[in-house]
Amino acid sequence: MATKLSAHSRNLDCTEEEWQVRLELAACYRVFDHMGWSESIYNHISLKVPGEEGAFLINPFGLLYSEVTASNLVKIDIDGNTLDGSPYPVNKAGFTQHGYFHRHLPWAHAICHTHTTATMAVCSLEGGLQPVNFYACNFAGRVGYHDFEGVTVRGEEGARLVENLGDKRILMLKNHGPVILGRSVPEIFVMHWSLQRACEVQLATMAAGKPLLVSDEVIKVHQRDLHESQVPGTQPGQADFDAWVRVIDKIDRSWRD
Repeated sequence: MATKLSAHSRNLDCTEEEWQVRLELAACYRVFDHMGWSESIYNHISLKVPGEEGAFLINPFGLLYSEVTASNLVKIDIDGNTLDGSPYPVNKAGFTQHGYFHRHLPWAHAICHTHTTATMAVCSLEGGLQPVNFYACNFAGRVGYHDFEGVTVRGEEGARLVENLGDKRILMLKNHGPVILGRSVPEIFVMHWSLQRACEVQLATMAAGKPLLVSDEVIKVHQRDLHESQVPGTQPGQADFDAWVRVIDKIDRSWRD
């Protein structure tokens, strides 16, 4: 984040490092809301707290994404215990799913789960995401699928979620919606943005006629060359995310509180 704020300038007892990730995650919630990717008070984005094993931040259950701020994010551990004295509850489905991933996947620092119309529709199609457009080719062979088992509130489903994710970064929950995991907030943001576009264009193409499938050979070249589209000197998704944070700052800066 470009602007550094002191943790001690808020009524929150946390380190400067935690405050910075709180800012980043709060910004992410506002960007998702601005993009139309929120779902009333439901769905969730989580982020590990640096320097605290097993601790992560998640949205307060009952608030809209447009109401999330750096200070009202809830810090919990992988057993579901609240660590920061927050008065807000946490969505059980959010904890069950995210807690299991955070516990078993050390590289998954940031995780999001959404119910956008386009991604849910593709999750509900036989064959799921197909290589029929530029963005979909980004993900060919890089997406896992998990059969729908109802709302994710039972801990015993966690093992199957991780097994079906395998070595991928995206898990399409059939008849439900995607889970995207990454090393940072900007990374999951840009993956979600690209997946959303892939699903939107696939649905539009299928409605218009018979889609053209991209060959495996071309997909390999496309995926090999994807890094060329990244802004030089930046981490995956950083320039994209920063651009949208500038947009929300012009609309409402309350997420920084």
